[in-house]
Amino acid sequence: MKAFVLAAGLGTRLTPLTDHTPKPLIPVLNIPSLFYTFFLLKQAGITEIICNIHHHGQAIRQCIESREFAGLTFIFSEEPVILGTGGGLKKCEKLLNDDDFILVNSDIITDIDFKALMQQHRLSGCGGTLTLFETPEATSIGYVGVEDGLVKDFRNLRHTGLLSSFIYTGAAILSPKIFRFLKAEFSGIVDTGFTGLIDNGGLSFYRHEGLWMDIGTMQNYWLANIYPNSRVTGLAKPMQLAIGHAPHSISPDALISPDATLSGSVIGKGCTIGAGCTITNSVLLPGVTIKPGSTILNAIVDPWTITIMEKTKQNRKQS
Repeated sequence: MKAFVLAAGLGTRLTPLTDHTPKPLIPVLNIPSLFYTFFLLKQAGITEIICNIHHHGQAIRQCIESREFAGLTFIFSEEPVILGTGGGLKKCEKLLNDDDFILVNSDIITDIDFKALMQQHRLSGCGGTLTLFETPEATSIGYVGVEDGLVKDFRNLRHTGLLSSFIYTGAAILSPKIFRFLKAEFSGIVDTGFTGLIDNGGLSFYRHEGLWMDIGTMQNYWLANIYPNSRVTGLAKPMQLAIGHAPHSISPDALISPDATLSGSVIGKGCTIGAGCTITNSVLLPGVTIKPGSTILNAIVDPWTITIMEKTKQNRKQS
């Protein structure tokens, strides 16, 4: 089975970070978010991964090609003009039309069991199976309408009146049947492919009850880093064994003054923290320099900007 990873998005909700770095390479606990997806796919026995790329596409390609991912091969689908989740997948029809395949976003941190998802899909007999996650924030995120074990609607766009506390996680297994309903131009997969499957044989779902984080906004990205729970840090050892990379809070390549005070923060590769600094509940991306005596609180810092975050309770993390 192959996998298609959506990695072409503009990442506008993560500006200013994505002005210089593509969203799939924005690090969570010092590991590009994309690498968490690669780890899960390799665990599931996937060997061939297709990535669509557009925004800072060459940076994504170079990052992947410069590292060793034993057992994984990559094909890049370059989009000179961005095609969206539907059009981007349609462009790769010839690469994926021979068997069922996994579709997954590149901006989620999760421990979805893709093998269990595969099994659920086989049992369903449907043209696709979406991974859903239950959360009290479903209404604000975008709830999925379900009935009789099938997906029937998204945010009531089909006027079914079906409400739920489930959201789509950004991971699915699809059959080549979906290509009948996709459009070659810019389009979304929900209102083309998913809707087509709903109306032609049904769209099933698999319920994920473990770790799930969406890092698509600045607030969620910040929370994913400063509230590293046991499920994320618990991925470190298997990730190291599988792909040679593991989440960690403090990069060994950072230069940190002995009298600097760090609390609840993530310090990236190549960072320099001067004497007398206090860094609290903050994320320092690679290459940041903090001048001596500085105080950084509740912030995301890259080499060009400092974004102060509102401290809120942890959300959308895990059941």
